[in-house]
Amino acid sequence: MRFLRLLLCLGVWALCGSAKPTERKERVVREAPLSAREHDDAQSFDYDHDAFLGADEAKSFDQLTPEESKERLGKIVGKIDEDGDGFVTVEELKAWIKFAQKRWIYEDVERQWKGHDLNEDGLVSWEEYKNATYGYIL
Repeated sequence: MRFLRLLLCLGVWALCGSAKPTERKERVVREAPLSAREHDDAQSFDYDHDAFLGADEAKSFDQLTPEESKERLGKIVGKIDEDGDGFVTVEELKAWIKFAQKRWIYEDVERQWKGHDLNEDGLVSWEEYKNATYGYIL
């Protein structure tokens, strides 16, 4: 009888052990990275340019001469320096980077909406979404 009880306990233990997920899922939602580029200042400052200016604006800065770049950055620093004391604090810089990233997201949403609203009525029907998303497959 003890043997059967022991066997039953081992069976239940094995069943419970195999029912648990083998991979632990991350439950923390992480923010998207500020840039798709590698962050290695020893190699280049491309990551910083993307984070600071936004990807599209960073591309336009790549086309400027160093003098034009300094002039435009000076204008941007004036916008970042919210209290006008002539210095950019960490908090002001964080706020600017968040602003630049949100601006890019909103612009991307607008582009996506226009791409899905095929009849330009301001609404995206299921048919429009399906055609814009999967149309090339169907």
